[in-house]
Amino acid sequence: MHATTRKPTHPGEIIKYDYMEPLGLTVTALAAHLGISRKHLSQVLHEKTSVTPIMAIRLSRAFNTTPDLWLNLQRKRDLWEAEQNPAAFVDVTPVPGVLELG
Repeated sequence: MHATTRKPTHPGEIIKYDYMEPLGLTVTALAAHLGISRKHLSQVLHEKTSVTPIMAIRLSRAFNTTPDLWLNLQRKRDLWEAEQNPAAFVDVTPVPGVLELG
């Protein structure tokens, strides 16, 4: 388990505040540039949907970053959210013998 207590930043927030605002981009303009629907971009920006590998590639090309940046941001957020519900996996224990594998 991770000891992170603060919810990791969603990629949509990074897009909004680190790229769209400084560059003066609207949702409509960025969606068109990315080749996606305005609705889909809006869902990412409002943290209603995740950044997929295809979206990560689009964002990396548009903002001169790497797809890994966007996927790692999303992965950290997803894992943090899953860890907030320990009842979903509390009954899972190591498979017998796995600890002896080393």
